[in-house]
Amino acid sequence: KEMKVGLSKFATAMVIFSSLNAVLGIRFVIDREDCFSHNVQYEGDRVQASFVVIKIDTSWQYTNDGVDLSVKGPSGETIKEFHDMTSEIFEFVARDNGPHRFCFTNKSPYHETIDFDVHSNHVHFTDQHAKDEHLTPLLDQITKLEHALFNIQYEQHWLEAQTERQAIVSNALSSRTLHKAILESMALMGASALQVYLLRRLFERKLAI
Repeated sequence: KEMKVGLSKFATAMVIFSSLNAVLGIRFVIDREDCFSHNVQYEGDRVQASFVVIKIDTSWQYTNDGVDLSVKGPSGETIKEFHDMTSEIFEFVARDNGPHRFCFTNKSPYHETIDFDVHSNHVHFTDQHAKDEHLTPLLDQITKLEHALFNIQYEQHWLEAQTERQAIVSNALSSRTLHKAILESMALMGASALQVYLLRRLFERKLAI
């Protein structure tokens, strides 16, 4: 019995370790184009990725410009394409192992700050004892739970980036409204001053006559 418990713990540890693959999470400022590479270790891995345009470097006006994203496989084949998007969350199954490229293109005249996440998931049993008919269902459940928890963290980060973007957009709109109100007030004051000046000149001419 002690022998079986030891093997069970060892097999569980190996499954959890093998399911944790490289994760790329980065926030960067893009001028025209930036590309990132993510290595997929095994054919058939599920790759999950997301991006959010956090903010656009213009303080005088609000703009909803997005970015283009092209995802290419190790052989250069196009896997996914997105155009003029401010945010997206997506996944695909890798046909081949090797480096996958994610290229962002900014067509607006402003610098844009982008939050980008990508990770691949692959589960394989490296210990033969994990295939015991009584142990396999337990290991499957542990693997599914670990993957579900990882997905929750992954989507939570995407939602946090979305919330930050909305806050920046809201502040930009408020700032724009404030600037517009100030300009309108200044224009109104200028028009009132001009009217007073013209009325005074008119009365002065009548008194002179």
